[in-house]
Amino acid sequence: MRHTVKLGLLGLLVACNGGSGTPTTGEPGSSSSSETGTTNATPTTGDPQPTSGTVPTTTTPDPTSGTTAGSGDDTTSDTTTGEPAACGAVVTFADGKQPTAELHVATDGADGPTCGAVDAPCGSIEFAAGLAAPGTAVRIHSGTYAPDQYISDLAGTADAPIWIGGAPDETPPVISGGGEALHFSRARYLVVHDLEVVGATANGINIDDGGAVDDPEATRFVVFKNLEIHQIGEGGNQDCLKMSGVNDYWVLDSEFYQCGAGGSAIDHVGCHHGLIAGNHFHDNGGNAVQCKGGSEDIEIRANRMVESGQRAVNMGGSTGFEFFRPPLQMGMPNAEARTIRVIANTIVGGETPLAFVGCVDCAALNNTIVRPHNWLFRILQETVTTAEYEFLPASNGLFANNVIVFDRGDISTHVNIGGDTAPDTFTFTTNLWFAADDAAQSDPSGDLPTPETGAIVGVDPQLVDLAGGDYHLTPGSPAAASGTAFAALSADLDFVCYHDPPSRGAFELR
Repeated sequence: MRHTVKLGLLGLLVACNGGSGTPTTGEPGSSSSSETGTTNATPTTGDPQPTSGTVPTTTTPDPTSGTTAGSGDDTTSDTTTGEPAACGAVVTFADGKQPTAELHVATDGADGPTCGAVDAPCGSIEFAAGLAAPGTAVRIHSGTYAPDQYISDLAGTADAPIWIGGAPDETPPVISGGGEALHFSRARYLVVHDLEVVGATANGINIDDGGAVDDPEATRFVVFKNLEIHQIGEGGNQDCLKMSGVNDYWVLDSEFYQCGAGGSAIDHVGCHHGLIAGNHFHDNGGNAVQCKGGSEDIEIRANRMVESGQRAVNMGGSTGFEFFRPPLQMGMPNAEARTIRVIANTIVGGETPLAFVGCVDCAALNNTIVRPHNWLFRILQETVTTAEYEFLPASNGLFANNVIVFDRGDISTHVNIGGDTAPDTFTFTTNLWFAADDAAQSDPSGDLPTPETGAIVGVDPQLVDLAGGDYHLTPGSPAAASGTAFAALSADLDFVCYHDPPSRGAFELR
């Protein structure tokens, strides 16, 4: 299990600078699609209160403190396998909980007030969800189900969540076609798991706060796990997983591909306190993950991204003012995104792996970046100050411990910096830059806005099999044990402890 606690960019710098950074706090969220609607299903009741200790932000204290589960001595090994112990454990509100009731859904079922037993299943997901009380698991049996299922006001509790997903030990059910497979509005303590979604023309799964843009409790404590969402949209700005105004959430161990050509695999508008971990993104047109519209305190960790379009991770973006969560404030600075952390991912191909777009206090640490097609990263600003609202520029970014392998002949400039940004506030340290087609052309310093400390330039990182896609380090790698220690680095992409000093890139040397 992966343990998670909150720590902002100031905290990331503690190990490096010896400071005493204060953990940041998030605000409520936003939606570019804040639809409300009605359903014939009877909503569940209850207004659970948030439980301390479940916030899913994910950087960990210095492992020498000995107070955090999953930290401890780097050299600890599993006593049965001899492998390094797992680090970076993820903890969710649903851990250790078991359903106290089940409602069954099957393709040959029929909706009705008494449906839900194994031998009298309901016929639709929406109807069964409307019958679910806290502690209920909606078990969807294998088969293909109708799309456009709208589920509102579904409320579990901290002690008794609601589960909606495939039945145990069965092939995951498929929701095919339609505008959207599932649309959740105003959900709390909900686990959505073991589903395949394909062929929706708008979004695959949509979850929002029902238009309650100033209510951080509207949609809170949600887990998405073991999903396969693909072939979504009609070539435009459509998303596999659309999240608007969602707080305290996890997206884990899922696969997203062929999402909208101009959309995102996961799109956040005004979402806060989230963890995106252990997922596989590939063959996407716009982004793997986008965080905008007032999003804050989101960690994107230990994912694999391959050919994820224009900006694999878009930290920030451009959002209509009415969709920000919390609502924009006059007389104080606003931002598209804050404290987005991209840690220990592999990012292969795509136009650029990372874009800081109006993002404040955002960080990219220990990623392995392989052969992007145009830029190694970008610093941009799309939402600027108006007469009504002040917007902070992209600023105070951190780019550290990354391994970047590229072909100089394939990129334009190393870094693309746009206007209305504050690139002189960015920090660069201990990255490894290697142009595989011409090592002499590896140096990015002419394009970096501030000097880098501790860079390795033009030296082969000696990955296990660059051509074959194995980006682990070999024992002779210059990336091994040469990075900067940050409090955020609990675990690499394999959930193996980073050493002190850590290696550069997404994998610690075993």
